[in-house]
Amino acid sequence: MKISVNNCIRDGDLIIVYERHDTMKAVKVCLNLVLQNRFGVFKHSDWIGKPFGSIIFSNRGGFIELWTLILSHRTQILYIADISFVIMYLEVVPGCLVLESGTGSGSLTTSFARAVAPTGHVYTFDFREQRAASAREDFERTGISTLVTVRVRDIQGEGFPDIWTFEILLRMYEIREWKMDHSKVNDGNSTPCSPRKSQVWGTMQVLQQSWLGHLLKLKGILDI
Repeated sequence: MKISVNNCIRDGDLIIVYERHDTMKAVKVCLNLVLQNRFGVFKHSDWIGKPFGSIIFSNRGGFIELWTLILSHRTQILYIADISFVIMYLEVVPGCLVLESGTGSGSLTTSFARAVAPTGHVYTFDFREQRAASAREDFERTGISTLVTVRVRDIQGEGFPDIWTFEILLRMYEIREWKMDHSKVNDGNSTPCSPRKSQVWGTMQVLQQSWLGHLLKLKGILDI
């Protein structure tokens, strides 16, 4: 490992990566490695030959994280820290089929779309026509409309439509009970996300009385 005295980055150089004003790190440049962070994925090979102090753009990723920060808030939203946990816990990967109850502002939906691409699909439902229409417009603008189907439906009152085996996410803001024919669910995962402690406890009580055999209680990331 060596600190370069040249003007341009070379393979094997030790460089300082400036991510933001409060985040910097030392990285040894290696031709076949990549750096992954909240802003995307960066190939070391793209750095080689560039002058020190250059701005490097990611090869992929980053847009979704920024979109979450600037989208129109029609409802309360989940941010990247929460979204990352939900997608990891549900094991959402390319090819998955996701059902989401409560499209809201579309923050979580957008990240779901990226996670299931290119062969999966997200079906998201909202009981307000205007919210559903606004979400469709956003998905068109961000180029994920082929991965997302938005429908108007009151999932709490009507339940999910009859559909194939799926990875399922339930977002419930006023928990009473919901209708689901669990005989049609095969190897699916469910994660309720609620913004308030009272709603979390309400969700847990319903789950304990339902067909779900076990619970995993986790401390909330944000205390709203």
